[in-house]
Amino acid sequence: MQALQAHSTGRRILAIDALRGLVMIFMLVDHVRETFLLHLQVADPMVVAATPPALFASRLVAHLCAPVFVFLTGLSAFLYASRQPEGKGAAASFLAKRGLFLVVLELTVINFAWTAAFPPNVVYLQVIWAIGLSMLALALLVRLPRPALIVLGFLIVAGHNLLDPLHFDVGHPLHALWAVLHDRGWIEVSETLRLRTSYPVLPWIGIICLGYACGPWFDGAVSAAVRQRRLLTWAGVALGVFVVLRALDVYGDRPWAAGATAGETLMAFLNVTKYPPSLLFAALTLGIGLLLLFLLERKDGRLAAWLAVLGSAPMFFYILHLYVLQAMARGLQAAGIAPRFDSVWPVWVLALVLTLALYPAVRAFGRFKARRRDLAWLKYL
Repeated sequence: MQALQAHSTGRRILAIDALRGLVMIFMLVDHVRETFLLHLQVADPMVVAATPPALFASRLVAHLCAPVFVFLTGLSAFLYASRQPEGKGAAASFLAKRGLFLVVLELTVINFAWTAAFPPNVVYLQVIWAIGLSMLALALLVRLPRPALIVLGFLIVAGHNLLDPLHFDVGHPLHALWAVLHDRGWIEVSETLRLRTSYPVLPWIGIICLGYACGPWFDGAVSAAVRQRRLLTWAGVALGVFVVLRALDVYGDRPWAAGATAGETLMAFLNVTKYPPSLLFAALTLGIGLLLLFLLERKDGRLAAWLAVLGSAPMFFYILHLYVLQAMARGLQAAGIAPRFDSVWPVWVLALVLTLALYPAVRAFGRFKARRRDLAWLKYL
């Protein structure tokens, strides 16, 4: 098996960028769904009996995006630190600055892409906000010994569902803080501005800690065979935890029940809660994510290289696709055409078309970013 260096492009690792690129495509599919199939809403968790299997599967695949991206953010932060003379100090500084940058980006550029309103009446605190706050938290925790970071990550991911019964009503001094950390809800800032905490951040902090703790697997001191064995082992552990706890139905997510058909029963079994990500949501998605990382590293061919282009400039791709979708929807509305599909398959077709259409711009930006390392601000994109 090839060594790690064979999977690197310059200072980047191909398999990591490829996995990031793959989940970015899944994210694009989900955002096309939210733009053109919004009339077919999906709850969290989904209502199995009222959700067509194709729509359920499409949404389930999209569940991979946020946990894999947050995990890889932590992993990449370790690799960044390992290349800096200041080590953890450099990582803490970078995490703090980029975390703040992402929070500001969510509140401004990204929220405008979703709402097209300025000044906004509603600000949706979504995945970029969650990643930003997770990076800020990791900046404070990064100096902990690695075993302590592992324990903390596992305790948060596995234990936060114990907090599910805890709620604070609007007006309570802890309502806003708890809405940000764990209880998805609304924060009334003023009579004209509300915040929606779509991504309560506490579980994501646990996931980014685990990603950082897995960084040494990729720093060059670990052989490819050992790294791949660890990836496959922990993928199996995570998926095993999901299957056992879901079958027992005692902890880690909302209860489930068999459906009227075998298909509905399978859907119910896989119907995990994302907001905030439950233990079983994390176990299922991270287990699949580790398995995909294992497969992409072993098969670093044309497909992995193609996906890595998207994964090497993820923030550029993220912002670009949001504004393209917004322009498409508003252009259709201006032409008197409702931006609406009647089924799921056009969502995937349009997502594929958009991926191919946006690919040259993402590739050009990625090359520019790699070429102009003297421009420090490019590190944040």
